[in-house]
Amino acid sequence: MEIKTEITINAAPEKVWAILSNFKNYPAWNTFITSITGDVKVGNKITARIEPPEASAMTFKPTVLSFETNKEFKWLGHLLFPGLFDGEHKFELIANSNGTTTLIQSEKFKGILVPLFKKQLNNNTKNGFEAMNKKLKELAEEK
Repeated sequence: MEIKTEITINAAPEKVWAILSNFKNYPAWNTFITSITGDVKVGNKITARIEPPEASAMTFKPTVLSFETNKEFKWLGHLLFPGLFDGEHKFELIANSNGTTTLIQSEKFKGILVPLFKKQLNNNTKNGFEAMNKKLKELAEEK
């Protein structure tokens, strides 16, 4: 199962990335991913807290799979242990020829518990992605 959201931002990827990768600032603007702490480098475990709209908050320790400046940030998290409920979360920035950036935020879910959470993921989690995307767009487009 995959959730995928996309938004066009009237700013260069560098500006979008500066906001997206400034994890210390997340509590000030990000209502979905309220914190990311740790050394964000490929292979490292970080601590992330998500607060989907109208759903329980969750803190987990995903492993960073990619962290490519101005392009991509991806991690893999597990609920309790691999195979139960795994989520591969990805932020992708695409530079458009007109000076805008397309932000794609997606997550691929796998594991035996995924069917139990499908409705919540399609509603609450997707709404959280979209709210975060819109706020990131607002911040990046400020003069």
